[in-house]
Amino acid sequence: MSAVLSATGPTAPAWTPSSWRACPIRQMPSYPDQAALETVEARLRAYPPLVFAGEARRLKQQLALAADGKAFVLQGGACAESFGEFTADVIRDTFRVLLQMAVVLTFGAKVPVVKLGRMAGQYAKPRSSDLERIDGVELPSYRGDIINGSAFTEASRLPDPARMETGYFQSAGTLNLLRAFAGGGYANLHQVHRWNLGFVERSPLAARYQDLAQRIDETLAFMGACGMGQNAPQVNETEFYTSHEALLLPYEQALTRVDSTTGDWYDCSAHFLWIGDRTRQPDGAHVEFLRGVRNPIGLKVGPTTQADELLRLLDLLNPWDEPGRLTLISRMGAEGVRRHLPPLLRAVQKAGRRVVWLCDPMHGNTISTASKIKTRSFDAILAELRGFFDVFAAEGALPGGVHVEMTGQDVTECVGGAHRLTEADLGDRYETFCDPRLNAEQSLEMAFLVAEELTARRRIAAS
Repeated sequence: MSAVLSATGPTAPAWTPSSWRACPIRQMPSYPDQAALETVEARLRAYPPLVFAGEARRLKQQLALAADGKAFVLQGGACAESFGEFTADVIRDTFRVLLQMAVVLTFGAKVPVVKLGRMAGQYAKPRSSDLERIDGVELPSYRGDIINGSAFTEASRLPDPARMETGYFQSAGTLNLLRAFAGGGYANLHQVHRWNLGFVERSPLAARYQDLAQRIDETLAFMGACGMGQNAPQVNETEFYTSHEALLLPYEQALTRVDSTTGDWYDCSAHFLWIGDRTRQPDGAHVEFLRGVRNPIGLKVGPTTQADELLRLLDLLNPWDEPGRLTLISRMGAEGVRRHLPPLLRAVQKAGRRVVWLCDPMHGNTISTASKIKTRSFDAILAELRGFFDVFAAEGALPGGVHVEMTGQDVTECVGGAHRLTEADLGDRYETFCDPRLNAEQSLEMAFLVAEELTARRRIAAS
């Protein structure tokens, strides 16, 4: 495939990394100094890629397995990464919890788990309004650290292109640490299982989780008896991929490169990019950009998505129905998942399209407390997950995985869970600048509950 391609077949306009600039665009900041923006873009174009095309192809192969029910996807991380939280501890703790969740989900799903972090680039966030008003003062909305600052001041809220360069270098540092953790022994299965045992001991639901933990322990002992000891690569290492929403297109274009081995274009800012629910217009700039890069990509599917629109997007983004190319991320809300998801799932199945379906149980379940603090209910998150699995069981389809906003830190941003966090607890450690995240304990609790759900459904299917 040549560097200039027709990504939707012979009748589609030719694609280039800049063809999105001729399309309608949403969620784009207004930079006051275009010359400064172009200077930063030029510097980014000269920098090394953050990820490599071969890694993205490897992830696409694993996602193809998930589309066939032979793998399960765990995608998780912060709502929006913060420049101020660029520390080894924050990166390590989120990575650690994702590993812990993956071990539990592997046992429940009985297939490999593809680990995909919302890390090393998730710095931009869409907003419902271009402006924010506080006490009669109106300023541009905070759009993530790669665009502007969260402080409610005129200087902080002014979009600054230099922030893209900071985002690049922090992403490079995060990736360096993630690769070291994944391949340097930190991901050892026995160590991760010991961490999970510690979680089980602390949990008020310890008795419920003990059986699953014991069975994992027996499985690891059996692996050891078969010669897969502590230093075996399958036990000691893991594959870990990065992802973020491809929202800030000048940044994404600047990091798009031609793969020397295939001649294809890849967005080398991350292994996996997705289009959000607010930017999925078929004639829009974000769809135009991602239709041409060869990374595996995702598409958020919300309650306003119509079946004919979704099929058109599938034709634009994956015209050849390439396995592993496209992941659909359902975010319907606990109250809407059983109503809105079935017609979309049926339409995709009827069209014979091979996609991965993930459940994002976070974005449709955000609420505000009486004091106007955004939070999410753990019970609502679980309800959407169960609804998602119910829909797939009813339609005879295979769920591909889960997509969650979480952190390895002990924050208090979502209510509920085994430790019964309430609205009164939110002020203890409410640290997010955007959407509320599950904390480490809640994330692991969710993994154990999903593993139970998958195990029970597998037994029913086999009976």
